Amino acid sequence: MSWDEWAKADAVALADLVRAKKLTPTELAAQAAAAIEKTNPKLSAVVEVFDDVVADPARDGANLDGPFAGVPYLMKDLGPTLKGRLQEMGSTLMRGNRAAADTYLTGRIRGAGLNIMGRTTTPEFGCCSSAENPEVYVTRNPWNTDFTTLGSSAGTAAMVACGAVPISHASDGGGSIRLPAGANGNIGLKPSRGVFSLAPLASDLTGLVSTQGCHTRSVRDTAAFVDSCRGGAPGEFMPFWQPAEPYGQLIKRDPGRLRIALSHEWGDYKAVPHFVKELERVGKFLEGLGHTVDWALPKVDLRAAFAAQTACYISNFAQTISNLLAPRGLDKPPRDLIEPINIRIWEAGINTSYSERARMQATFNATSRGFGTFFEEWDIILTPVMALPTPRVGTREYLTISDNPSVHDWFANLWRIFAYTPLANLTGVPGISLPLAAQENGLPLGIQAQAKQGADGLLLQLAAQIERAIDGKWTAGRKPAVHVAQKA
Repeated sequence: MSWDEWAKADAVALADLVRAKKLTPTELAAQAAAAIEKTNPKLSAVVEVFDDVVADPARDGANLDGPFAGVPYLMKDLGPTLKGRLQEMGSTLMRGNRAAADTYLTGRIRGAGLNIMGRTTTPEFGCCSSAENPEVYVTRNPWNTDFTTLGSSAGTAAMVACGAVPISHASDGGGSIRLPAGANGNIGLKPSRGVFSLAPLASDLTGLVSTQGCHTRSVRDTAAFVDSCRGGAPGEFMPFWQPAEPYGQLIKRDPGRLRIALSHEWGDYKAVPHFVKELERVGKFLEGLGHTVDWALPKVDLRAAFAAQTACYISNFAQTISNLLAPRGLDKPPRDLIEPINIRIWEAGINTSYSERARMQATFNATSRGFGTFFEEWDIILTPVMALPTPRVGTREYLTISDNPSVHDWFANLWRIFAYTPLANLTGVPGISLPLAAQENGLPLGIQAQAKQGADGLLLQLAAQIERAIDGKWTAGRKPAVHVAQKA
């Protein structure tokens, strides 16, 4: 395929070409590897390409008869594990770490026919806004390499945006699917709690805020991924959402007339004026599609919610770090192998009491009930995906290499820019970032839609209606500066 043809084809289209015997999975893998070789030197988004599965896409168990028929796929270097493969989590501590087994979701991804052929960058343990430690790697935004991709699904965002692959793994504990999708011009769905399994090492009950997903450039690719990979493993604590019909079918129909709320003022946090104008513009566009649009916000204690979310992150990350130290015979984080903020998070959170967690969970409950009541009146709430512009590379205040002595102040600073994504993780509701707007610096700006728990299909229906209305021209048809179709 020419690079223009490659970049225009989504994963469903590539799978159709394989089924029509016009291309083979091996040819797809070879072209994806060439695309990575072409773009990655400028972006530093891929840690490793698995040459053996490029040569033989079925080698690790990809079901080439599955819906994706061997389409190339990259795995974020965090979360789902690949037996025998390195998983280093963006950390010098974890260099050389190999997974002993596949996770449940890995099996679902391979069963869907996706060829996992490499791993993408992430900040250390997924804890920060950018994969940006010069001692590890610095991942750059393909629209303008002076800017970050955001995170923590940093490398995935860059590789999908630059056209190297049509679909790649992402995960989200507070915005890590939606934020980099928004800053790079991709579609990023954070599904409801109870869609993708975290087995065997966690569950929706113990994981609480984290979930898995992907980045794509078409709504039907996202729908196909969810349809193919959703579902709980044996022994899950909680029931998993099951739609009445596959999303791939649902998105072919427009939703009914929706009640859509707009908001950019979440407690202490407000978007910059340009983002507000872009949100208003998208709201008027949705009115033109026949929906009812007005300003509204859930009636919840937002200060308490963000405090509880911070407590959750500090205690969760502290335990994650502790669990990684123990097998290495370490009783505290080594300062030469773990980044400063993550050490402070461990120090602040490792002795969190049950009473503190109980108070946090009570706030989670109250916030979830408030959002639930709101979604009895409204179908969708629309926000910018973030409140402030994408930072330039080297803006240390958002990074875990920051020298901020206060973990709580560091998190409060994150919330000022990433105000609109974390509460979807707290409440378990779905959220999707759609590349419908632009920042003043020329980078994309995602517009986020959230809905009630289990209404992932409604978000995808709305996204598909928008995609048809704009003739598939996300990011207004613009391409990033670093792109596979760019002439050398």
